[in-house]
Amino acid sequence: MKYFNNCKTLEELRKEYKRLVKQNHPDNGGSEDAIKVINVEYETALNNLKNADENENAWKYDKEKDELFRNALNKIINLEDVKIEIIGCWIWVTGNTYNVKELLKAAGFKYCGKKKAWSWHAGERYYKKSKRALSMDELRNLYGSEEIEKGHADRIA
Repeated sequence: MKYFNNCKTLEELRKEYKRLVKQNHPDNGGSEDAIKVINVEYETALNNLKNADENENAWKYDKEKDELFRNALNKIINLEDVKIEIIGCWIWVTGNTYNVKELLKAAGFKYCGKKKAWSWHAGERYYKKSKRALSMDELRNLYGSEEIEKGHADRIA
């Protein structure tokens, strides 16, 4: 295995996958072959991680939802002038989204007017458990956050 040797937890594996997709995507100068290898190795590493520690990682892993998550992220990873942020198991997109709103809709994202952001999550319709609306900062503090910024400086020639 070439890419995911040092990943010991599901979170580390997902973070490394996101980094590799961003670097090796064909739109960033990478190749389709590299993405195919990364996806195969990701699946292998995911299965190895799940089998190695059933009690700790298996309850967090849902293969179908993980695949949907990766597909949604791949569809938007190269959008310019937007901020992509992973908060818990949600993908949030903010910034200059007006020009790409149709692409976001097609990728399954929903616009949240109160937060002025687009959101995506896998699975069935989400129902709030409380009547209280959480701000983006409260969501970040509650679930953790990882920002994936796009820009011209990180493009690979």
